[in-house]
Order: sequence, then C-alpha cells, then structure tokens
Amino acid sequence: MASLQLQNTLAAEEQKLLACIHCGLCLEACPTYVVTGDENDGPRGRLYLMRAVGEGRLSNESDSFKNHIDRCLGCRACEQVCPAGVQYGQLLEAARAEIITAHPPKGLTGALLSFALRRIWPKPARLRLFFATSRIMRDLGVARLLVRSRLARLFSKRLEFAFALLDSSRPKGIPGFFGAKQTTEPRSSVFLFSGCVGEGLFNHVNRATERVLQANGFEVRTPQSQVCCGALHAHAGDLDGARELARQNIAAFSSDTSIPIITNAGGCGAMLSSYGHLLADETAFAETAELFSGRVKDVAQQLDHAQREAKAATADVVTYDASCHLLYGQHAADASLGMLRAIDDLNFVGLRGSERCCGGAGIYNLLQPELSGRVLREKLTAIAETRASVLTTGNPGCAMQIGAGACLSGMKLDVRHPVELLDESYARAGLYPTEQRRMSLNRMILAVRATYNRSARKLH
Repeated sequence: MASLQLQNTLAAEEQKLLACIHCGLCLEACPTYVVTGDENDGPRGRLYLMRAVGEGRLSNESDSFKNHIDRCLGCRACEQVCPAGVQYGQLLEAARAEIITAHPPKGLTGALLSFALRRIWPKPARLRLFFATSRIMRDLGVARLLVRSRLARLFSKRLEFAFALLDSSRPKGIPGFFGAKQTTEPRSSVFLFSGCVGEGLFNHVNRATERVLQANGFEVRTPQSQVCCGALHAHAGDLDGARELARQNIAAFSSDTSIPIITNAGGCGAMLSSYGHLLADETAFAETAELFSGRVKDVAQQLDHAQREAKAATADVVTYDASCHLLYGQHAADASLGMLRAIDDLNFVGLRGSERCCGGAGIYNLLQPELSGRVLREKLTAIAETRASVLTTGNPGCAMQIGAGACLSGMKLDVRHPVELLDESYARAGLYPTEQRRMSLNRMILAVRATYNRSARKLH
C-alpha cells in the first residue's frame, strides 16, 4: 500500500530526491554503513527504500523497510556531504512516522517507550516525578552499585547499560559553585531552554550556563511553562506528539519574540530549530514557528566573541567530541570549541573522528544496542588515543552515551559540557563575587582531584 505520509514528503522534496545521483559521498559519512558495510544501512539505500514506499512499489509493512530505517542513527552527517542537498533528516522522520502506523510498538521495550512518550513526557508533573526518582537512584549510588556489582547484567546487558547511562549523568564539577549573582548591569536578555533531560539530570549544566551568560552581561529568563522539545517523539515517529509539544513551547517563549532562545543541548537545539518545518502545514502556527526557529541559538553561539577569558580550572588533558545535532543541525560545533579556547592554559588535544556519531542518538542505544555499541567502541578507541581524562561535548545524550561506555569499559574519563569548564574558570578568576570565600577550598579540591586522576591513570 502506498504511503500518504511519504507521498506528501516525496512531493515536497521531489527535486532534491531526483537530484540524487547515487554518488556515494554519503556512505563514508554514515556511521552505520561504516560498521556494517550494508548498502541498505547507508543514506542512499534508505532513501531508495523511502522512495519505493512513497511510490507504492514497496509495502509500508515491509520488514526490510522497518529494519533499515530503525537502524539509522539520524545523525544527519549525510546532509553535510550531499551535493544534491537532500534534507535527509526530514525524510527520516516521515519514514519513522510511517513505520509507527504500519508497525505499532510491540514487546516490553516498545510498550515502555510508547507509554513514556504519551503518558509521561507530555505531562510536566509526571516528568518531574520520573526524573526526581531517577536522581535519587543516581545520587544515592544505586545505579552505580547495580552496574559495578554486575547485578543489572544478571537481568540483561540492556538494563546494565541503562543504569550506566543514569550514573554517567552525575555532576562532576567542583562542589560549591552556587549562588553567584549578576553584579553588572545586563546589556540584553536571553531565554534559556532548560530541556527535560537537561533540567531533570543535567541541571548543573543549566546552572553553569546561567552563570556564564550572566558573567557576559546577559539577563537570563527561564519560562516555567516550557516543555520537552519533542525530539524523542519526532525521532520515534510520533510527529503528532512532537507538534503538540512544539505549540506549547512557542506559546511559552512568546512574551518577547525579539529575545533569543538559548540551549545547551545539541539535540534540543536542532529540534527547536526545526519547528518551522514541523508546523509548516498549520496555518495558525506556520509563521510563528518559523520565527521561533530563527531565535534558537546554542549557548556557544550566543557567547561567540563575547567570552571573558580566565585561567583553566583543571590541569587534566581535555578533548572535545562534537554533538551530531549541534554540528549538523545547528552548525555550532566550532562555537563550542570557542568556549574552550577562551580558557587560558587549557591542556587541550584534538579528537580523531570528533565529527562522527557516538551511537547515542536519543534512546537508540537501548533500541539498537548491538549496532550502537559498535559505533561507540570506535569513539572510545579514538578518545583513548588522546590520553585525555576529560571529554567535553555539547549534548546530554552524547555525555551519557560516552560516559556509560567509558564506565563499562573501565576507562577513567570525566565527561563534561564545555560551558562547565568555562564556568569553573570564571569562578577561579573571581568573576563570581559570592564565591570568593570558597575559592581556597575549591583550589584544594582541584589539586587533590588532579593528583587522584593522574594516579588512577597510572594504575589503569
């Protein structure tokens, strides 16, 4: 049966799809093709399957169509090298929406995913309770105990990895960086998109983002009515759920449409930037959605050429891995490097394959654990080559994926957001006056931690 969803998408993108000459430039950019060598696990193979379904030559119930689309990470690296300009990410979401229609979620994993996306994520109170429970398990060390004792593995490797993901979201910065107040008159205002996972598990990154923005003269506003960006829904094929969340966010940030919307998560930023496309067919929202998308910036983009320089707060070797959606969705990976360059004397080394996906991709690591693990192993090998003990990345999903992989492989690695290192360097430089009394203790903590890390690496 021909797909109406894909037929409509095919019609909208017809010229770009027909312009594809199957040159193969996308293949080496595709992480799944690189590890499997299967043409159907590359962008042009998947595009061929999409066209076949859209034109009615292949049933939307085909297992081949479902399996190869499901195996896509959605990193969008192929878009960067495509000479025809095919908007692969938009086509992928349409294909996944078609799969949801033809293949309703089955099994325990599918049922849990469907329940979470429809019954928890759209409900702020339920979502807060979910993350509060998760933080308790993390902060009390339950997740770490289950991983290190191998108890979780007795049930399944997938459950073990889930607990490793949770444990990897722990704050790893210097304790005591709280309560800093803006001491200079702000020159302009920004909105902060805090995110569901961002505020739920990475609120320490949100607080660091606020302090750094304030130190650079920005008043930070955080609308309380904002909700999840909808990326998990869109990537899972639930476009209606993503649209509902998009409408709520547009309303939440509508009090002043001249103010930029700042994110510190590449996945959220890429999704927010796509609201114009997501709601393009809705007369009541099309124009406002397009304007909303144009206001979205990563924190690094907002700080570009504005950072105040300060000394490094760590002597450890630091490297950087680019979030796919920050790199290919927002085109802001270089801006994140700019935050690191603003830190004097930072012991920084480049990472081979920084532009390649780590295998996280939302919950891909739980839905496709074998393929995700193969992609992740390549990333961990490249990180080990740098001999870095600190890896920075601009997306919580990437931080959890790499952190979990490092934990399970025995690698000693702290995964941080670049803004956290900039925040700590500001604190060390005394740019947060209310923190002055704590700086001596913090320096001592830094020295002890650096000594411990060096000793641990030697033992390892």
